[in-house]
Amino acid sequence: MPRLEGKIALITGAARGIGQAIAELFCAQGAQVILSDINDELGHTVTNKIGANSKYIHLDVSQELDWEHAATFIEKEYGRLDIVVNNAGITGFLETQGPHDPENLNLDSWHKIHETNLDGVALGCKYGIRLMKSSSQASIVNISSRSGIVGIPAATAYASSKAAVRNHTKSVALYCAERSYPIRCNSIHPGAIFTPIWDAMLGEGEQREATLKDISAGVPLGVMGEPEDVAYAALYLASNESKYVTGIELNIDGGILAGSTAAPTGR
Repeated sequence: MPRLEGKIALITGAARGIGQAIAELFCAQGAQVILSDINDELGHTVTNKIGANSKYIHLDVSQELDWEHAATFIEKEYGRLDIVVNNAGITGFLETQGPHDPENLNLDSWHKIHETNLDGVALGCKYGIRLMKSSSQASIVNISSRSGIVGIPAATAYASSKAAVRNHTKSVALYCAERSYPIRCNSIHPGAIFTPIWDAMLGEGEQREATLKDISAGVPLGVMGEPEDVAYAALYLASNESKYVTGIELNIDGGILAGSTAAPTGR
């Protein structure tokens, strides 16, 4: 039997990268998947590619009104929600003007990154809980980062936001457990996963290849990970196989947090 048979899942930031990989895997494992993003053209393309058992909705995770609309749609269409994957996030390198170091940070950029990465997760948990209380076994999976566990001097807002996601996950896990809600909440901490989020840090041409080589050399397993590596971790946490798992942080990083590093350099 597929591991998510009969489950209703919402995935944010699902138009590319890790979110897309999770959406594709969840559909393959029997879930009804609602993909969401702000890139509607790409989101529809991915949803059409997946085909059956998938739908797309526009969702800017930093905007509570968008979450209200999404919750209304899900309640009307499905009557409940079993899985939320709060994946949408930005580094800020492409989306804001910066700088991002602790001495010179731009406060507007700082706020924009936290609005997406932290407020988006908080709102996803808020509306997820409301929709998931009628589920028999529900799971919230928050995509944090290895940058939420260690410092990143060149990306302080990103690191700060992901650290907050790590802690908020534990608060949500305990809150739901205290109220006997059928909802678990866990975080995943990817590191050095080759997705478009790295584009601003890699450069072009020979510089890109050299940077990729340097990053891989800093990973104990010797290579960057793939979105599917994170998707399979999300699958485990979303499925009933992890029914006794809540409040954990699962590192998917090729061994980086065991003691090695693979960090973006200053720009």
